Amino acid sequence: MKPGFYTIMAAQFFSSLADNALLVAAIALLAQLAGPAWMVPMLKFFFVVSYVVLAAWVGAFADSRPKGRVMFVTNTIKVGGCLLMLLHQFLVPPGLPEYLVVLAAYAVVGFGAAAYSPAKYGILTELLPPQQLVAANGWIEGTTVGSIILGTVLGGALVSQTVSSQLLGLDVPGVDTFVDSPAEAAIIVIAFFYGVAAMFNLWIPDTGVDHRIASRNPAFLIREFSHCVALLWRDRLGQISLATTTLFWGAGATLQFIVLKWAEVSLGMNLSQAAILQAVVAVGIAFGAVIAATKVTLRQSVSILPVGIAMGLIVMVLAMYERSIGPQGAFDLALGARTIAVPYYVLIACAILMIVGALAGFFVVPMNALLQHRGHVLMGAGHSIAVQNFNENLSILAMLFGYALMIRADLSIKVVILVFGLFVSASMALVLLRHRYNQAQHDSLHLIGMEKPH
Repeated sequence: MKPGFYTIMAAQFFSSLADNALLVAAIALLAQLAGPAWMVPMLKFFFVVSYVVLAAWVGAFADSRPKGRVMFVTNTIKVGGCLLMLLHQFLVPPGLPEYLVVLAAYAVVGFGAAAYSPAKYGILTELLPPQQLVAANGWIEGTTVGSIILGTVLGGALVSQTVSSQLLGLDVPGVDTFVDSPAEAAIIVIAFFYGVAAMFNLWIPDTGVDHRIASRNPAFLIREFSHCVALLWRDRLGQISLATTTLFWGAGATLQFIVLKWAEVSLGMNLSQAAILQAVVAVGIAFGAVIAATKVTLRQSVSILPVGIAMGLIVMVLAMYERSIGPQGAFDLALGARTIAVPYYVLIACAILMIVGALAGFFVVPMNALLQHRGHVLMGAGHSIAVQNFNENLSILAMLFGYALMIRADLSIKVVILVFGLFVSASMALVLLRHRYNQAQHDSLHLIGMEKPH
């Protein structure tokens, strides 16, 4: 890999670390402000709405200037969102609950993330040849998942009584005015990590690609974006990879909240403990991503579609598993001078979640690489990632909205998990059938590896 690739990895690690820690901190802040339970998945809803609403512009913005600079600006916006979250008690309009300001501030962080993503993935196709894209995506996905693991653990640790009491005990002039709870102390630390990511962004090299865009007219950008969406959905390989990644990210975002709720109801865990289970899923994704990066070539990418069906089926096992089913006793885990007793029922839960994560990582990395490749061939890198983000985050909005409705309707978490797993498996089966139909009509695998026409 070129040296600039490793700088991109470092920047992505710290930005994603902060993203995932912030979700846990924001959930804790909502609980502190007595927000309703169905409002928790709405956090993610507000975070990703910018990906959908601004999709026509963020791709053009990412392609209009060096992508390292784009990533620097957007990480700075995320820092601003953290500061707004800290000032919730001063910004809330009279008569409205404070948790609405938290949602609005989280939306600002989401706005930064929406503009960041096309640059983060788009620069890979500018920097690397097609044959390195699966490996690059494997490393980026592995780095991202590593940051998810550490980010969720970091978020859980920062809002825990032990760590937060030490943070709140620090005497920092001026900070005591708006930081007086574990969640707010955590957000200060998280803003620092966004700042670290922004510093790495400044070291990302310019790839030398022409950054001029055809027009800055909003109406033209909307028409151009609509054309790009239609172009990618009409492409025989683009539609399969886009459908797969769209489903994956919608399901992945919903699974985050399902795991938290399932851990609370079926395993009796609190938020800090449940965040560790999210990290376990991420470990599985990292493992699957590494295997895919080393074993699956770009040409073989469509062959792994059945793995998505299996993932949905295994998720349904969670509905049948609870604390009372697991064996009694605990495993003594030595951590230096300390020994932590991990209950056997938790270890079994971790094993199930690890398998789910591994299957997800194994099938999404090749699909993501294929989608980037076809998008780069058919349109600009930033535009293709914006199209991808639009569809994937539209899926996140729809699936989170459905999950919030099920929670508000007071459906049990077991029913929610069964509906979720069945939906994922059925959707992946339909994608597989569509690919087989496409191949029966006309072989499209020869398109894999072709260069962008000049």
